[in-house]
Amino acid sequence: MYYNLQGIVLIPSSNFFKANNGLILFSLLSPLWYLQRYKSFNWFVFSVRVFMVVQVALLVLLALCNAIEVNGEGNYLQCDHNPTSQPRPHSVSILEFGAVGDGKTLNTIAFQNAIFYLKSFADKGGAQLYVPPGRWLTGSFNLTSHLTLFLEKGAVILGSQDPSHWDIVEPLPSYGRGIELPGRRYRSLVNGYMLRDVVITGDNGTIDGQGSVWWEWFTSHSLNYTRPHLVEFVSSKDVHVSNITFLNAPAYNIHPVYCSNVHIHNLSVYAPPGSPYTVGIVPDSSDNVCIEDCNISTGHDAIALKSGWDEYGIAYGRPTTNVHIRSVHLQSSTGSSLAFGSEMSGGISNVQVEHVHLYNSFTGIQFRTTKGRGGYLREIIILDANMLNINTAFSAIGDYGSHPDEKFNPDAFPSLEKITLHDIIGKNIIMAGNFSGIQQAPFTSMCLFNISLSMSSAFSSCWSCSNVSGYSELVFPEPCAYLKNSNASSCFSILMRPNVRGGRGAIL
Repeated sequence: MYYNLQGIVLIPSSNFFKANNGLILFSLLSPLWYLQRYKSFNWFVFSVRVFMVVQVALLVLLALCNAIEVNGEGNYLQCDHNPTSQPRPHSVSILEFGAVGDGKTLNTIAFQNAIFYLKSFADKGGAQLYVPPGRWLTGSFNLTSHLTLFLEKGAVILGSQDPSHWDIVEPLPSYGRGIELPGRRYRSLVNGYMLRDVVITGDNGTIDGQGSVWWEWFTSHSLNYTRPHLVEFVSSKDVHVSNITFLNAPAYNIHPVYCSNVHIHNLSVYAPPGSPYTVGIVPDSSDNVCIEDCNISTGHDAIALKSGWDEYGIAYGRPTTNVHIRSVHLQSSTGSSLAFGSEMSGGISNVQVEHVHLYNSFTGIQFRTTKGRGGYLREIIILDANMLNINTAFSAIGDYGSHPDEKFNPDAFPSLEKITLHDIIGKNIIMAGNFSGIQQAPFTSMCLFNISLSMSSAFSSCWSCSNVSGYSELVFPEPCAYLKNSNASSCFSILMRPNVRGGRGAIL
């Protein structure tokens, strides 16, 4: 038996019955006592009715307390759970390992030796590698668990422009090949593999990939392997990146893949407008991710969520989920301020984005997929966003991106549903929205609430829609008919979730 009280399902547990068996036994046996005491069937019927009411009230009250206690444990968003980094009991300077900060001397061996030494402190509370002011040229190197890499103000880690200083590694299993070229890929400048409790922070130090040579090689098709990133963590847990400036990444700036408990905050990320396919932060097949208080301006996407590519991502089967993004300023020259996919074959779900400023971008918010991807994009909520100087405010595309090879399944149709855009203001917008779903798998439950877009001119295009359904309310310019033909209940159910900021009663 269960009781539904204003949408809350109350199921008395076994512990409930154990803890309250005396009261329950009393409520069950009391009618028999009345029958024995007064020898009256009318009294017996009356007592049964009274005690049935009491029993139901008792069950509801105690189960409600139990439900509140259980729900209270998970009623927070990822950025509300801000881990505090404790000082490491041991610290060494990169100078102690022969590093020279003149911007010319290669310091790869110094970084490798320092981290190898600090690995011995992993079971003693961990250690810190201190990088003082200077320009520290290096090739790729690996971090270790229970380590803090601290960059002092004025410290700049420079990525070497000699590709022989960057290791070559196997492709990620959820991609099956390099993103840009078949086969292997260059290892990122700073790496972590199967780590626990690792921190990159500082007093606004800088990691500069010196990516201009990589951009030239990419544009001229001179590379044999896929370009490296600045920072990549693979299969790691409890990752913290903060108070750093990232410049001129060869490709991605920060790429946590197959990771859990990732906290990224207070970063400045920049790559020039002409830098090809440079991306800011890319959570990839990772869970429990927080991105907050960041300023990101890149050549392509500012933030892009991913989860694997076609049959490789489907087989690997690890989604990106439980992601919270807030208080970020995002700019993208040729891509999207905020993108989902198109590599999303492992699935992307349970994402909340709030208090964001999107500006000077080709697309503000874009959902990308195509036939053969499989996977899903669902339960994504974006609220309290401000847009300025955007070509297309919203986009959901069902034929975006290529395939890794010819082995993909063309009948692996992706699912896109339960996407909510709420409380969004835009100025100088050229096109309000482009929603182009897949005929065999239309996009559903696209929910738009309280959106006001100021178009750049009277000749601006407003909406383009196909193979999509949804619901809209208080939206200007008025959306296409496809976004007004669904029941609002699914949208309300998403917004009424306890962990949606301002969600309870926000619409009704």
